[in-house]
Amino acid sequence: MHADRITIYEVAERAGVSISTVSNAVNKPDRVSAETRRRVLAAADELGFVPKVAAADLARKGTGRIGVMAPFTSYASFLRRLSGVIGAAGAGGMEVVVYDHESAASTSSPTLASMPIHGRLDGLIVMGLDIEHGIAERFHRRGLPTVAVDAESDFFSRVLVDDVDGGRIAARHLVERGHTRCGYLLERQVADYESQAIKRLAGFREVMAGAGPDPVLIAASDNSVAGARVAAGQLLDRPDRPTAVMAHHDLLAVGVLLAARDRGLRVPEDLAVMGFDDGESAAAADLTTVRQPFEESGRAAVDLLLRNDGRSSVRTTTMLDVELVPRSTT
Repeated sequence: MHADRITIYEVAERAGVSISTVSNAVNKPDRVSAETRRRVLAAADELGFVPKVAAADLARKGTGRIGVMAPFTSYASFLRRLSGVIGAAGAGGMEVVVYDHESAASTSSPTLASMPIHGRLDGLIVMGLDIEHGIAERFHRRGLPTVAVDAESDFFSRVLVDDVDGGRIAARHLVERGHTRCGYLLERQVADYESQAIKRLAGFREVMAGAGPDPVLIAASDNSVAGARVAAGQLLDRPDRPTAVMAHHDLLAVGVLLAARDRGLRVPEDLAVMGFDDGESAAAADLTTVRQPFEESGRAAVDLLLRNDGRSSVRTTTMLDVELVPRSTT
């Protein structure tokens, strides 16, 4: 049976569901349960089903289409990565379709799971999200060229920022200024994976290990200034208060600055504060930070898709460097 002859009726029969359920699982996956979605997608994979509109789109000549999925509404930094993608894709004559996933700290999106079937895409860039093993296998089996940015993958080429070295750079900067007891403000995560925050903390601890008996005090916050303000207060109210605090990213560092002001602490005389990213909030607060090459990471991902169509059996890792941006807070 040829894939172009497979209809939604055969998929519904194979999965044991209604036609409308198949339609929702493919086009509006958040409307069906995870188990139903799994059954429908498995049936579609077994039969090689491609919706007519998608089949026509994939067969068209000329302009290609790249999908980009990232937690855009949660982290403004991904918009800078997206700008790099759009610039490089435009230069390569490709359109960009954007998909939002609300949090990098939570599990993968239902939309991501069904994307090889409904997405009408020639390539996919997934940024800052862990691609579950089963979903990655579907992408690979369906032949959807995929690149992971700031995320690990056993199947696809990756574009990574050297987060571990970013932590080292921050710690060296503070040690050089005489700090031997530092606080580290993590972003609290839901999913169990080695996040950017964990990697940065590992590099930070590596350098601080020789600084004192308890060189790194840790607190966790949600992804907000208000949450960071409260969590930083827990560090600053300790009897062994740190003399410097490193935050996972610039927005959290603003919360640290506010917590210091709440307690009448002078920055940097009484407390040094550092962030990570070098976004707009860092410039506005004159914050010492570690700069990420956001736009470059987006361009590098598109380049990987265009160079080998994402289908090469050779999986590459592109590691981008970070750099210190010293300002008044240290």
